[in-house]
Amino acid sequence: MTTPLSVLDLSPVVSGGTAAESLRNSVDLARRTESFGYKRFWVAEHHLVPGVASSAPSVLIALIAAATSTIRVGSGAVLLGYYSPLSVAEQYGTIAALHPDRVDLGLGRSGFVKIRDLISKLTSAPADTTPAKVVDGLLIPPKPKFAFGGPHFVDRFEAQQELLGAREGVDYDAQVVEVLDFLEGTKEGFDSVVAHGAPLEVWVLGSSAGDSAAAAGRLGLPFTANYHVSPSTVLEAVGAYREAFVPSARRDRPWVAVSADVVVAPTTEQARELASPYGQWVLSIRNGGGAAEFGTPAEAAAFEWTDEQREIVKDRVDTQFVGTPDEVVERLHALRRAAGADELIVTTITHDHADRVRSYELLADAWR
Repeated sequence: MTTPLSVLDLSPVVSGGTAAESLRNSVDLARRTESFGYKRFWVAEHHLVPGVASSAPSVLIALIAAATSTIRVGSGAVLLGYYSPLSVAEQYGTIAALHPDRVDLGLGRSGFVKIRDLISKLTSAPADTTPAKVVDGLLIPPKPKFAFGGPHFVDRFEAQQELLGAREGVDYDAQVVEVLDFLEGTKEGFDSVVAHGAPLEVWVLGSSAGDSAAAAGRLGLPFTANYHVSPSTVLEAVGAYREAFVPSARRDRPWVAVSADVVVAPTTEQARELASPYGQWVLSIRNGGGAAEFGTPAEAAAFEWTDEQREIVKDRVDTQFVGTPDEVVERLHALRRAAGADELIVTTITHDHADRVRSYELLADAWR
């Protein structure tokens, strides 16, 4: 049985483009990847950044579900700290009521963490001297050196959290359980919401062996580990999930999906050129400004890197799967083996939409 491939899309805004174009491209990409045989099409959630148009995932998912017919659609992930459990259950329950057995509700932990506490923890921790290693053919890099953009970044982040209604200090497990209660009709006294009985799947997404992995395991939910975001901790996250797993009516055994950042082209040289703006894009995120517009290969070639900047993005650049279909398939198989993945989720960003569509098509053909 072939391990299924799925899609994670950010609705990337590219240099010279607009958010409207990006959103239309996402709908088009969903139609196209459905025809290529991908299992799921998930959209990310990012706020107040110039390079990502996917800031209202439930709205975008509803539009994509209406424009497709068989591919599963969902969130990768709802940032639960910015919503009440009831609002999440109602939004996704509404979509599932109209598109039964096609909707995935992926839950993330953002919005629960105090940024000053997080920065203090990361900056006070001793430097990670663990060398890179290869596990079953998969590169596991050292943990990256983070750059937070100075005090202005912290002030801006806290202002953003306030605008989004972040609920710092709220128990994440309890919030996930409440979402499940609303969806399953087990919330005492409140079993008549539109979400009750909604035919959808609930997932938890995580990047480390922390609260998300443990919650997914304890609640018997499927789990997605983000190799494309935090490649140094992906195996730790999967291990923590499996260790915490308790069989439930939702899943009788652990179910793991793992994400990877991928660019495929007919030749290795073409793929590398298409992927060349990626490092600069990751730098914009790691420097604390949020994802910038994704540049052209020519713009990437003109960028002058410092050694420190290269070090900041090295883990992400080194673990992006770039090459011909056969080259990328080989690396995806290594990811599947190392993580024991039941599914793989592919995210691809290129400046031109046609190149992105072609990358997914070439990969699907080779994977089959």
